[in-house]
Amino acid sequence: MLPIFLSNQQQSSLVIRLIRILRIIIHTVYGGFLGIVIMPTATARQRNWIVSHWSRSLLKLLNIELTKHGEMPDHDAVNTMFVGNHISWIDIHALNSVRAVRFIAKSDLKSWPIFGWLAKKCNTLFIEREQKKDAVRIIEEASASLKRGDCLCYFPEGTTTDGSTLLAFKGSLMQAPINAGATIWPFAIHYPNTDGSANTEMAFAGETTLVESIWRIVSLSSPKAVLTFLPKIHPQGHERRGLTIAARHSIATQLGLGHHLD
Repeated sequence: MLPIFLSNQQQSSLVIRLIRILRIIIHTVYGGFLGIVIMPTATARQRNWIVSHWSRSLLKLLNIELTKHGEMPDHDAVNTMFVGNHISWIDIHALNSVRAVRFIAKSDLKSWPIFGWLAKKCNTLFIEREQKKDAVRIIEEASASLKRGDCLCYFPEGTTTDGSTLLAFKGSLMQAPINAGATIWPFAIHYPNTDGSANTEMAFAGETTLVESIWRIVSLSSPKAVLTFLPKIHPQGHERRGLTIAARHSIATQLGLGHHLD
């Protein structure tokens, strides 16, 4: 039985929850159709549009109100590494709804039902975080991808939080934008309660399963997400530790979570 969670946000009715889940299932099946039939022959620009449209639709089905701040990246943005804090699997779709990117994700994602398959169809780069030598391979692949003009994204905390803290950033992958001369574009995501505090029910952290996370989200009447794009950072003349500190400082300042490196 799925647990019931308390929130200072209004809860949706059981009927609404079940309707949302049914619509999510249908939307996911539709995503599978796009991945098999449409994506293989689509141009890069068409694929980006499809992914963005699918992600925007998913947020609507979950009744998530997404507010965006800062300079918005568009589909003409190229050779860019997006770097952000990580709270939920919703983070991915929030960013994709604005600008579709290639994500660098833990290899565990491949085993997720349906969503793992969709991630592979979206050319996600998977890393074995337990194997330090795998970082070398990912840096090489990410560098090559950026040089081709792709936009990538990675979450340097290496895991999710409940949104009330910001972990230390792992900076090894900052070498990729240095190698490729790519722009680093920090962004901050926040899921607020009505009082502005972190809505921890939106978090996919700790021992929470994907099914439990989906149930928590559909149980909220009107969840909100705030996505803020911060000033770009250019890597020329900098080493990766300095770039990592600069990106974390920018995100921490936006979230009001302090600047220490933990």
